[in-house]
Amino acid sequence: MRPVAFVTGASRGIGKACAVHLAAAGFDVALTARTVREGEEREHSSTLARSNTKPLPGSLSATAALVEERGARALVLAADLLDRASLASAAAALLERWGRVDVVVHNGRYVGPGHMDHFLDTPIELIEKQLAGNLIAPLVLNQLLLPAMVARGGGTVIDITSAAAYGDPAQPAGKGGWGLGYAVSKGAFQRVAGILNAELAERGIRIYNVQPGFIATERIAADMGDFGFSGGAPADVVGAVVAWLATSPEAPRYSGRTIEAQFFCHERGLLPGWPGPQPDASTMIYEKAGAELDRLQRGLAERGVK
Repeated sequence: MRPVAFVTGASRGIGKACAVHLAAAGFDVALTARTVREGEEREHSSTLARSNTKPLPGSLSATAALVEERGARALVLAADLLDRASLASAAAALLERWGRVDVVVHNGRYVGPGHMDHFLDTPIELIEKQLAGNLIAPLVLNQLLLPAMVARGGGTVIDITSAAAYGDPAQPAGKGGWGLGYAVSKGAFQRVAGILNAELAERGIRIYNVQPGFIATERIAADMGDFGFSGGAPADVVGAVVAWLATSPEAPRYSGRTIEAQFFCHERGLLPGWPGPQPDASTMIYEKAGAELDRLQRGLAERGVK
């Protein structure tokens, strides 16, 4: 029986790339997000200043087709990170239909106003939504899915994090930086992997942070130019790293650590033909923070500190 992966935020961007690379690596893939079919309207403006429900490219149905093209099964499970009942339904449907889960990729995040608004302009309720989507929702799914992994003797959890968790923006939100709610929620999410690794490593669970760096996604192209973001590395960079972590016999030694995806992918040649990180005005803060964390981690590893 083929192993099973569960990927959140799989309708486009990094989530879609992770699903496709996992399918190519031999996994059947359960896919969850809000957008099931192309052309659905969802609020995706990052600011309170205006609304934007224009359909974005991508859907769970389209990602499922790409997964199936690679010889894998795809299971479409519509869910909203802010709706715990939908998360519970998705997890239950996966375990009922396929009876197992081997890899969970927490890629989905809150999409909506507050992400690119200044703190004094942001209602606390929107910061709470970012914490609910970016931190609490993955924890809910972990409590629903980790017991099945432990019962089978092991599994892998991959948290897609952000340099905003540990690096400060060079500019304020709207001019190349990001809002406080995004950074705070990602900062809290950043702490999950190390703690769960300490608790569950002896029970066969491996858990990683994967920090993508700045990635060119459909939403970046459609929405983020007005906020000072453009360009970025291909999403396949992250997909290749996630597939490596899910399959490589070398991966367990990185459990509990943060993987800087662009550097990791380039150093190991995981995406042939990709020239490596190409800093520009939009990406420098991500790569500077990532390089600093990578340097610190390597220094600790050389001293025998995990």
